[in-house]
Amino acid sequence: MRNFLKKAIKRIPRLDVNQIIKLVTVLSDEYELLEIVLDSMTNGVIVADKSDNLLFLNKAARRMLNLYTLNENVERKVWEVVKDPSINNFLCKYLAGEDDTKPVSIFVGGNESESRLLEFRIVPLVKTSSIIGNVVTIEDVTDKKIKESKLRRAESLASLTTLAAGVAHEIKNPLGSISIYLQLMEKTISRNSESEICSSIKNNISVIKEEVERLNKIVVDFLFAVRPIDLDLNDENLNKIILETLELFTPELVKSGIIVDTDLCPKIPDLKLDKRYIKQVLINLIKNAELAMSKGGSLTITTECRDNQAVLKVIDTGTGIPDNILSRIFEPYFTTRDFGSGIGLTIVYKVVKEHKGDISIKTKENKGTTFIITFPLPQTEQRLIEYEGDDDEILNPDS
Repeated sequence: MRNFLKKAIKRIPRLDVNQIIKLVTVLSDEYELLEIVLDSMTNGVIVADKSDNLLFLNKAARRMLNLYTLNENVERKVWEVVKDPSINNFLCKYLAGEDDTKPVSIFVGGNESESRLLEFRIVPLVKTSSIIGNVVTIEDVTDKKIKESKLRRAESLASLTTLAAGVAHEIKNPLGSISIYLQLMEKTISRNSESEICSSIKNNISVIKEEVERLNKIVVDFLFAVRPIDLDLNDENLNKIILETLELFTPELVKSGIIVDTDLCPKIPDLKLDKRYIKQVLINLIKNAELAMSKGGSLTITTECRDNQAVLKVIDTGTGIPDNILSRIFEPYFTTRDFGSGIGLTIVYKVVKEHKGDISIKTKENKGTTFIITFPLPQTEQRLIEYEGDDDEILNPDS
């Protein structure tokens, strides 16, 4: 096609009007086809000339960068048409050649439902061995990253099952023996309680017992995380479970300077839940929120119905979670606290998944964190319409 156009252009002076019209029509069709192909792509494409002026962008790029009202007739630099400061800064640096042209991922979107992770790549636009501009490609990798994160969690849980099941049992046995001998020592000391030495030993035994109990709790948590959960599912009111759990923690939270608020949707139907485990999920998330708001703040728990799902949100105004560890917080053993076991959020994740639900996080450093849990709504039973006629009418309609 390219050779045909080159020959046709050379012959333009010898062409009549009809031939020129035909040539222009062919060119127009070719351009339209190219534009249709680019607009049909799911990835965004931006083309810039050698001076970084915008030449073309497809529909996907318009959608991803919210450029629906862009006037392409006005000559502007590529970065000047993008409002997002992070993308603007990236395009300015990379197109100017101040940095390597490696892929860069940038979060865009105002609120939690619209936030997306976009991956940008810049490649030179080459014509006959000469660079005449640049092509910026944009890929929405949000779902891809979520799948990768879920795969890592699944692999971590699998390794946890293999390791912790054996280790936990090996630890639990000597802990049981230690507890028995501590009880025997206490009985022996109680017979000579007047001795000052015995009193000192008794205090030491009390400390040892506390540490044994703490170790035992860690082992129990590990075993809980690796064993299949035997759910006792019943029709439960999610809002009621939330209020019952908050009732236990509200005095403690208020004492810590944390304002507790709820916005619970009354239209949520009863869900198939195991009340004990859902309370455990809420307890872990509330405790995490409390630790994240050591200087006070607000804790909000909301529920709503959306897209055939019940959505539970636990929102705090704490320190937030840094981006570099966000993908790891559901991993077994991972913790940022000195005395954390790193198993609390793993249990949360496991319980939610066992309920056929899903959990995600929206967070900003020093702004707070939102845990979003979804549960499937019960499906309405479908019934066939009863037919009151004679069966023979159906089998023999012409008789």
